[in-house]
Amino acid sequence: MMQGHLTLRSRPSLHSASMSVPPLIGITAGSEPSHPDYYVLRKDYVRSIELSGGLPVVLAPAGAALHPALLSKLDGLVLTGGIDVAPRLYGETPHPTVTDTSAEQDEFEVRLVHEALAHDVPVLAICRGMQLLNVALGGTLVQDIRTEAPGAVRHDDFERPRTDLAHAVSVVRGTRLHELLGRDDVAVNSFHHQAVSRLATPLVASAFAPDGLVEAVELPARRFVLGVQWHPEAWWREGRFGRLFSALVEAAARRDAAPAPSLY
Repeated sequence: MMQGHLTLRSRPSLHSASMSVPPLIGITAGSEPSHPDYYVLRKDYVRSIELSGGLPVVLAPAGAALHPALLSKLDGLVLTGGIDVAPRLYGETPHPTVTDTSAEQDEFEVRLVHEALAHDVPVLAICRGMQLLNVALGGTLVQDIRTEAPGAVRHDDFERPRTDLAHAVSVVRGTRLHELLGRDDVAVNSFHHQAVSRLATPLVASAFAPDGLVEAVELPARRFVLGVQWHPEAWWREGRFGRLFSALVEAAARRDAAPAPSLY
């Protein structure tokens, strides 16, 4: 476990005995079933953390014994988008549209979530990451919006450019998300065919799509845990949602290594 909670920490350098470095932010790399020999990660996530003052560290799925060691070195965590979370994790039979899953990635990220929350490591969860966060804490998912939520707005137009605005979301006043965005509603992109169904007990919903589907969640019992269903990293050049990443990095710079209170 890390000692202290300095904004910048000193580590050895090739050029000097020590140097100050920004908060280390772990970013999960995903699995790609069509390319089983590779892990994948969009550069957008890395750029978003860099521009917000953090030092990105790419995390690939690894053995369970490594997770406590990983979290002891990291100051913050980004759970990225990607393939579906396996329905077996929330006790359901897969819908026919759920074909690409990874037991390795699911297990890795669920363990990361529990370790991060146990030690109050700040977390930003994006798209699949938000769904994984919900499942890890006991929630369930709508496995396929089109068939299980008739009349929903279009959430899965995967052919759109990543910065195209797909629909609006309503932000709940009094939430951390509302504080960060300073708005009651905001337009977002959308590239998901699954969504939160039963919200995990410790989480609260902080934004909704026009059809009522949950678009953001947060965890008031922790310093900073925020999940969004859209992809804010797509606007790293324009900074449209840069405040989400900068808030993560700011929280990471202040984090304490002491164990956090139980969520239940």
